[in-house]
Amino acid sequence: MAFKMTKQTLILLLLGLFTFSYSRNVPARNTNSCPNAEFAKIVSDFEMGLENDVQQDNIGSISAAIFIDDQIVWSRAFGQADNEKAIKADTNTIYRIASITKTITAYLMMLLVQDGTIDLDDPVNKYLPEMATLQHNGFLDNRTITFRHLASHTSGLAVEPGLANAASGPIGEWENKVINSLPTTSVNSVPGERYSYSNIGYAILGLALSRAANKPFMELVEEMIFEPLHMTNSFFVIPEGKENNVASGYRWHAFKGIIDAEKAKIEHMGRGYKVPNGGIYATPNDLARFLMAQCGNSDLLSKEYVEMMQTIQTPESNEYGYGFGYYIRNNDKGIRMIEHDGGVAGYEAMMVFHPKSKIGVIMMRNYDFGLTNILLEPRTILSQLVKSKK
Repeated sequence: MAFKMTKQTLILLLLGLFTFSYSRNVPARNTNSCPNAEFAKIVSDFEMGLENDVQQDNIGSISAAIFIDDQIVWSRAFGQADNEKAIKADTNTIYRIASITKTITAYLMMLLVQDGTIDLDDPVNKYLPEMATLQHNGFLDNRTITFRHLASHTSGLAVEPGLANAASGPIGEWENKVINSLPTTSVNSVPGERYSYSNIGYAILGLALSRAANKPFMELVEEMIFEPLHMTNSFFVIPEGKENNVASGYRWHAFKGIIDAEKAKIEHMGRGYKVPNGGIYATPNDLARFLMAQCGNSDLLSKEYVEMMQTIQTPESNEYGYGFGYYIRNNDKGIRMIEHDGGVAGYEAMMVFHPKSKIGVIMMRNYDFGLTNILLEPRTILSQLVKSKK
């Protein structure tokens, strides 16, 4: 990524030391915790690099946000949200967040643990007896799959079910898709024994949480997370009147030399069983609000449970692993990062934060291949910002 800074940008940055807000609907900085000039320079380079990359890609848009403590200090969007309609992206443009949905499902789980609805070590079949239809393959024996196992990807379940067309179909049928997927889902290792990423595992988790709380999963997320955290641009189903706010997804076929929007359009009509594990639409600003709540800026979930989510639950390593809905890693600078990424047809997303300094970076794109490394770039910028604040 090429970094350039114009004289005009430098002037804006110096002014930003007082307000530090670049786009509409972004709150002003608290001047008592205003970032320094080095921080501003890092953001300027980041901004110019993204703008340059999007222009060179000439496919779609990138939207990003940076927060410190309880404030979104920078938020911008670059490029086209919809090429056919000539709609430019802005900070209210909505993207699919794909597997970052898992983090929100895990957060819902901890809220239900906190209020006593479930226990982390409850067997899931207590609420979902259909679990008996799984292909056990001799791995379960007297051990059962618990909420802890599902949320940490240590259930032993396969990544995907074997059911034909499991990942397609109207959103209203997702629960039936999960239940019908169970007999085609194999258990490949003893629960708790090892990390093994499982999309179907998180779908089962969402359905079991719904059964335990006796309320539809999507309603639980909206009422317990979206509403209290003021995530006003986050949805499972795009409401009427918001359709033009959704970025169209574009897939770049390098060998064919074409850009395809059809696959993404089809998935907007339904994602089959993939609702608790990949069904949410949101903006970077909304995900910033979600992460800020986990940096000590909300009493929605107690510190005890927040820290549990951000603690490695997988057995392989103390340096890198999965908590509840998060990857936890220590980079080569010794900075502990908490993150999750997501990717589906036409969309990529990444969020990463440093809980000690309470700094986070979120990025979304409505095309699945480009100059910006969606996984690496937010980590790199976060590492620089954390060092600049010390």
